Amino acid sequence: MPVPADFHDVRFPINISFGSSGGPQRRTEIVTVGSGREHRNQRWANSRRRYDAGYGVKDLDTLHEVVAFFEARRGSLHGFRFRDPLDWKSRSPLGETDAQDQKIGEGDGATARFQLIKTYGEGEAAYNRRIELPVEGTIALAIDGSVVPQNGYSLDAGTGEITFDASSIPAAGASITAGFEFDVPVRFASDELTVSLAAFIAGDVPSIPLVEIVR
Repeated sequence: MPVPADFHDVRFPINISFGSSGGPQRRTEIVTVGSGREHRNQRWANSRRRYDAGYGVKDLDTLHEVVAFFEARRGSLHGFRFRDPLDWKSRSPLGETDAQDQKIGEGDGATARFQLIKTYGEGEAAYNRRIELPVEGTIALAIDGSVVPQNGYSLDAGTGEITFDASSIPAAGASITAGFEFDVPVRFASDELTVSLAAFIAGDVPSIPLVEIVR
């Protein structure tokens, strides 16, 4: 999957994103029948994340930085990278990533390309999330626990796909695991960025809504 032309491969300022709020959103349709029982239907197969970066703006300089970033993206026209302050690694935020953090596939002796994923939960209820914006330089791969050298594969940082070299293609039944850091593809949720300077100085937090891009 090529990176869309309307996506800028730049990251929203980390110093601001770490003070943001937000997280995953799902869409469930709930119908209550006459008996009071509920019928629930999952409208979205995957979650979609929303954030408000306003909480990370602490002074006029960072506010000016957001305005400049907003203008460079032409409002909601161009997407960009965003680091989720709570979920940006193949493990918990305080843990060190490891090549065996996440299972991303199983070899068949012929397949060379695998998608980075992060799994939430266990068993039949587990949710596998595609990781499409890994951070270059943070990837570690292993096949059956043995770390794969960096020259044994290539990474598409715009799709999260790993391609093994011909000499490193996983054997049939081999477990392929990965550790990584990643960003979320987002855009500004509005074409308008309204901030009252008087209110900001008085302590009010500006609203800077962001929404995940489903690609």
